[in-house]
Amino acid sequence: MKRQDYRQAVRLRTGVDGVVRCWWCGDDPLYVHYHDTEWGHPVTGDQRLFEKLCLEGFQSGLSWLTILRKRDHFRAAFADFDPVAVAGFAAVDVERLLGDAGIVRHRGKIESTINNARRMLELQEHTSLYDHVQLFRPEPRRLTEVSELDAKVPESIALAKDLKRRGWSFVGPTTVYAFMQAMGLVNDHILGCEREA
Repeated sequence: MKRQDYRQAVRLRTGVDGVVRCWWCGDDPLYVHYHDTEWGHPVTGDQRLFEKLCLEGFQSGLSWLTILRKRDHFRAAFADFDPVAVAGFAAVDVERLLGDAGIVRHRGKIESTINNARRMLELQEHTSLYDHVQLFRPEPRRLTEVSELDAKVPESIALAKDLKRRGWSFVGPTTVYAFMQAMGLVNDHILGCEREA
């Protein structure tokens, strides 16, 4: 196999439906649907943005597919990620969530979600989460090689620092960059992916 053909094979994948996609979604129907309909698509609503940021925090150290499979249960457990409702969670809710096998039962991540809901409400006193993260939008780029994919960029480092300064937790630069990719602040579909444009 020529080197260029090998790169093409690694960065793109033709699904069983004949559609050319980024390699990472494989053939799992849930993952393929997420790739095709969500990942990289702009999200403007604060509640959905809050959900995405929280779920990226829960994903840390795990596969995103694990989180996708549990997402509906996460939504039920965390009041559909309504920041007002989650900000009101108390110690009894933390214990309830620690006993819930339908989510990732990690005390630090659960407490972080509650904390971040409170920080979200503070932020919304001045601006929307959507408008705030737009201040950190990276310059547009088109990826042609897998090697060009980053785990973090200067803008995700800056946004992570900003959120941490505001008291948010589980928002490191890698988590924040995954959030930026998921919410469409950047488009990291590989050139040639049918969802890239």
